Amino acid sequence: MSKANVLVVDDQDSIRHFVGQALEDDGYGVTSAGSVREARAAIERDMPDVAFLDLKLPDGTGIELLREIKRAQPEVVVVLMTAFGELETAVEAMSAGAFWFVKKPFQSEELLALAARAVESQKLWLELRRLRNQAFADDDYLHSASPSMQEAYAIAEQVARGDTTSVLIEGESGTGKEYFANLIHRMSARHSQPFVEINCAAIPSELLESELFGYEKGAFTDARAQKLGLMELANGGTLFLDEIGEMSPMLQVKLLRVLERRTFKRVGGTKDIAVNLRIISATNQDLERMVKDGTFREDLYYRLKVVPLYVPPLRERHEDVLPLSRLFMERFSRQFKKPFRDISPAAERVLLNYPWPGNIRELRNLFERTILLETAEILEAPHLKLAPRSRTASEASLGQRIDEIVNGTVPQGGVPFEALVEELERSLIMRASYATKWNQSRTAELLNLKRDKLRYRMKLYDIRSKDDEAQSHSSAA
Repeated sequence: MSKANVLVVDDQDSIRHFVGQALEDDGYGVTSAGSVREARAAIERDMPDVAFLDLKLPDGTGIELLREIKRAQPEVVVVLMTAFGELETAVEAMSAGAFWFVKKPFQSEELLALAARAVESQKLWLELRRLRNQAFADDDYLHSASPSMQEAYAIAEQVARGDTTSVLIEGESGTGKEYFANLIHRMSARHSQPFVEINCAAIPSELLESELFGYEKGAFTDARAQKLGLMELANGGTLFLDEIGEMSPMLQVKLLRVLERRTFKRVGGTKDIAVNLRIISATNQDLERMVKDGTFREDLYYRLKVVPLYVPPLRERHEDVLPLSRLFMERFSRQFKKPFRDISPAAERVLLNYPWPGNIRELRNLFERTILLETAEILEAPHLKLAPRSRTASEASLGQRIDEIVNGTVPQGGVPFEALVEELERSLIMRASYATKWNQSRTAELLNLKRDKLRYRMKLYDIRSKDDEAQSHSSAA
């Protein structure tokens, strides 16, 4: 019985023969194909466990084929082979779910080691998927019906299965960035190794360097003994750098060197220390804007963002508010031995209308406080003590005009229906655009609009971000 079934796709006969022969000699079952069309036919006959795909094929690309395989069978482990080693291509491949990206030419030892890791990764992934399904009953953040959250979980799962060493988690405070970093580590082959985290905003810049890299005895006045840094302590596992946007420019340079060379020096040291770790970074800041402003290095930004993972805020997950509320109510009722068993419709309306600037952390803290201090069977709106959200001047004006019409105060000459609808549409699009930092895909998803319809309405109402306006003025000048 073969170790695993492997599909080798390359348009060069010599490569197919070399890879196929090496794998067969090592006990693998091998199927070869010279094009995307032949590969599709082979997959229809028998889905492989592992696939080695050439990036450049006569009738398509390996990345296109990778996406097709992942849609049909997510657990297939895919390795891309190419003579073109650009970082951008590697980023696209890893984002699409590739396990690894190998540059030609390669030795048979490297190929066999990679195949063994791929098979082990598939076994581990299947076991971790089973464990993850069990975790749904206990994990706060896993309770989500939101498509955007399900996408975040899918990316986390793909990252955990592969050996991508740089992940950037973006999202507002309280959305669960630290949770996702832990999730990736727990689901990965590194799960038995250390998970080390540090908040870059909580430590002064002059101390952060020695915390990360350690120092040698005598490196500075108080360095009375050698100290290992977090890089060394996390070796083999995962280093989580929270609030990466707060890192000083000097440390950004040193971190970039670690990502590129996988080595570093302790403060005051002369010896290079090699490390094998996954670096997961997180931020609630707009790093892309910081790059434009010159406060964050562009080369480091792209090194950190090999795989981006966006954690949506709770206000974009409207369907999750009540399920999470009931989860927290039941959990804290058990913990504090309180009789709460349901949430009243009025309380539900309050929860749904609140914008949750602190996201899941705020929701959880609210229920912990409320259940601890109140006693009842039904959770009512006054128990929550949530102040109503203040409206902007334009929203207040629009709401007042609608209220006047509903209450029968119709202006002379009739109701300006079209103007009111336009004002309401513009207000909603503006609010959604600000909430998503002018990301049109997320704005369209939030408003349940197709992207082309959103673009049409933005053009119709002349809705533009400050960057768009600045660019327009610059072009005109």
